[in-house]
Formats: sequence, structure tokens, C-alpha cells
Amino acid sequence: MDDEEFSNVLALGNSLPGPIATKMAGYIGYKVGGFIGLIVALFATIMPTVIIMIFLIGTLSNFRDSTYVQGMTAAITPVITVMMFILTYQFLFSSKKNLGEIKTLILLSLSFIAYIILDIHPAIIILVIIIYSFIKYRK
Repeated sequence: MDDEEFSNVLALGNSLPGPIATKMAGYIGYKVGGFIGLIVALFATIMPTVIIMIFLIGTLSNFRDSTYVQGMTAAITPVITVMMFILTYQFLFSSKKNLGEIKTLILLSLSFIAYIILDIHPAIIILVIIIYSFIKYRK
């Protein structure tokens, strides 16, 4: 992989949502070792974080009755709320830019109705939208 290809992959990784390290590792792993290289690279990138999170959650769970842990949990809730609001705003702005205002409002309304009124699990809503996108935009 030369500098130009790496720069292109980095630019593409920056334009897609999610952690860039995982996207870069997946692409480079695939480039170097095919599908097995992709799996190994993703596993090597993700597993250290998973192991650390399991350890930290286990430790936190052991001390869940502590006033310090309860205070930390209570304090982090507003921060997460603000972060989720900002993320939602960014997604809506991006959707409006890419799909247009009408399609964005339709998808937003249908998702709201499916989730709030019909009580459909968010994963199912996301899966339906992904399948629709594959069918509608396949080349």
C-alpha cells in the first residue's frame, strides 16, 4: 500500500460514521490477507477494547452499591443525553443534505411511528431501512 492509497483509505474512513481505526484495520487487513486478514484485523482491533470493557463493567458491577459509583452513574446521565442529542442532530443534518428534506422527514416520521406508537424494536427498524436501501440503491 503506497502513501496515496493510504491517504485515500484514510479520507474514505473519515467520511464514514464510526471509529476510523476499525475501518482502516478492516480495509488494510483485507488488502493484505483477503477475507481472513479482514477478520484477523478487526478481531485484533476490537478485542482489546471488549476485554477492557468486560473487566471495567465487572469491577463497576461489584461496587454498584457504593455511593461513589451511584454518584458517577447519576452524573454521567445528562452528559450522555447531550451527546445523544448532538449525534441525532448531526445525523438529521447529514440525512437532510444527502436525502433531501422530504425523504428525511418521511423516514423520521415512519421511524418515530414504528418505535413510539407501534413499539417496534430499534434494531428491526434499522434492519428494514438497511434492506430497503440495498434494494432501492443497488447497482
